[in-house]
Amino acid sequence: MEKETFMKLNKKRIFPHFMERFKNSYLSYFLMYNFYYLSWALFSSFISVYLLDKGFRPSDVSLVVSASFLASMIFQPIIGILSDRFSLKLINTILFALAGLGGIYFVNATRLIELIIGYSFVLTLINGTNPIMERIATTSPYPYGRIRIWGTIGYALGSQLAGLIYDFVSPSAIFVTFVFTMAISIIGLLGTSPHTKVTEKDENEHQDHSFFKAILTNKKYIYYLLISAIFFGVTNMGHTFTPAYFQSEGLNISTVSIILSLAVVCEAPIVLLSYKFMDKIANKKLMILAFCMVITLYSIYAFNLWLPLQVIATFIVKHPAGMLFIMINLKVVNTLVDAKYQITALAFVQTCRNLSSVIFQNIGGQILNVTTYQNMFLCALGVITIGLIMTVLFKIPAGNDKGLFN
Repeated sequence: MEKETFMKLNKKRIFPHFMERFKNSYLSYFLMYNFYYLSWALFSSFISVYLLDKGFRPSDVSLVVSASFLASMIFQPIIGILSDRFSLKLINTILFALAGLGGIYFVNATRLIELIIGYSFVLTLINGTNPIMERIATTSPYPYGRIRIWGTIGYALGSQLAGLIYDFVSPSAIFVTFVFTMAISIIGLLGTSPHTKVTEKDENEHQDHSFFKAILTNKKYIYYLLISAIFFGVTNMGHTFTPAYFQSEGLNISTVSIILSLAVVCEAPIVLLSYKFMDKIANKKLMILAFCMVITLYSIYAFNLWLPLQVIATFIVKHPAGMLFIMINLKVVNTLVDAKYQITALAFVQTCRNLSSVIFQNIGGQILNVTTYQNMFLCALGVITIGLIMTVLFKIPAGNDKGLFN
């Protein structure tokens, strides 16, 4: 009797103690970031292959993906406002849970309109929370690289897991797995307590007027929106069609899955070492570097060079360039926009990213309907070169005094 009583008391003490230690712990951030990005990769990595194998055309794939970006563009500001006005955890938990339900719907979708609705619903919720997730990485008690690295690893694992499930279980099982991984991410989210509040409530009544002054009349920020729209739009189009492109070159889906997973892992050094160079190299130089990396990759794709060279270039450039620009985005917004409005400014970048992706996804699909992948990448190469020229002409502060990544 005494032993049972002791065990009950011990359990009552252990659980609160565990929850106290879990709150704002490194484990909570690991679960949130790792499984958020793993879920994202599971759901989106092989969407082009999944739809093409179902008998849909490349233009249909573009329609599905671009519709998701359009929906994200519309709802992005709303999600940002809700996150600012209400509990960040509550709003994001609800959105993550809804995304999981959307995954269940997508499993059963067969017609094009159903696939558009399901994919748009899930990606809107995931894209909508992404700026907040990136911001949390810079406001947690831990260095940016130590937190964000789990997003990189999670995305790599998700890409690999998606390929394995696609080949050895079934394509639809990917989206069932997505539901469970989103649930794990919610557990991690509930344990975090990042310091994201930068204004007091009595300042909120002046928010709208100050917002227009701080963001919408900020010429450098508006110019940067155009540059980022070009970069994100073109690279998102590339991300969508790269799996199908490698498949068209004769690689099977398992090999493509391994390539894409390893490509994601290759961004890990950039994330882990971000504190060594992100606060030391000027904004403009970093942006030029990112554009040059993508130009190199798309040149290799466009001229259909030796296939092993294309794979190596994919490892070195595809995700590292994207990750570099994500960090550049945080730094540029931190440089150009007042701290009170940085989350809103990040949301606007994401909105422009979605709009640009809608445009380029459709352009890419239409090009593939009438010609080859090489010609699509050749067109992308021309547009990304325009972005590089705009970057060279961009007059922006170095931003090295912020110490954002330390």
